[in-house]
Amino acid sequence: MAKPPSGGKGSKGGSPGLRGGERNMRVKLKTGRQRTPSQQRWLERQLNDPYVAAAKRDGMRSRAAFKLTEIDDRYKLLKPGHRVIDLGAAPGGWTQVAVDRVKAVEGRGQVIGIDYLEMGSIAGATLLMLDFLEDGAPDKLKSLLRDGGADVVLSDMAAPTTGHTGTDHLRIMGLAETAAQFAREVLAPRGAFLCKMFQGGTERELLADLKRDFEVVRHVKPPASRKESTELYMLAMGFRGREEET
Repeated sequence: MAKPPSGGKGSKGGSPGLRGGERNMRVKLKTGRQRTPSQQRWLERQLNDPYVAAAKRDGMRSRAAFKLTEIDDRYKLLKPGHRVIDLGAAPGGWTQVAVDRVKAVEGRGQVIGIDYLEMGSIAGATLLMLDFLEDGAPDKLKSLLRDGGADVVLSDMAAPTTGHTGTDHLRIMGLAETAAQFAREVLAPRGAFLCKMFQGGTERELLADLKRDFEVVRHVKPPASRKESTELYMLAMGFRGREEET
């Protein structure tokens, strides 16, 4: 499930997602009267994005599934039997990957997803249509966990953009900090936390905080994350446990 697209035979750093015998034919749209230039660019990018094509091919709900797949392939966060909480889960791409890798359908692992946006059910996952920032939402998630704390907390949450770079950065960092605090409260010792953020300078404080609570903290940018985007992920592994907090 969710195998990252790879270049075709003989490709050298070209567009991924090509299989043997396929050609990289870029789609160019005629300008539509009902579309703005930015909408035109977005649509062309989607039509020519190999990860979008791979998501459709593999039955994944979003291209973002490949971001988690690529990160997990390298860092081995999701293991059979793990308990996982997915914050900002809609439309469900990350949840699908987590369910598959922890063997939740087989009853070995557990995956709980939460988002205020509606999304269809996913076999092996418990999904809550609820705003994570609402009072009581974190406690609801904790109550659903089996056998104590979580092994992995994932957060792909993103605030609606305003168009103002500084404001948007502060909003996404606010979500990241809230997710990190929740992770500290719910993770079992040795657990891991993976969270989306955007480069902008203020992430240094969160990085320093996480280093006090986790053995390894690093920035990661998977190949599926578009090069032109300032998006990256903060990965914290080896949670030291709440008993060591002061």
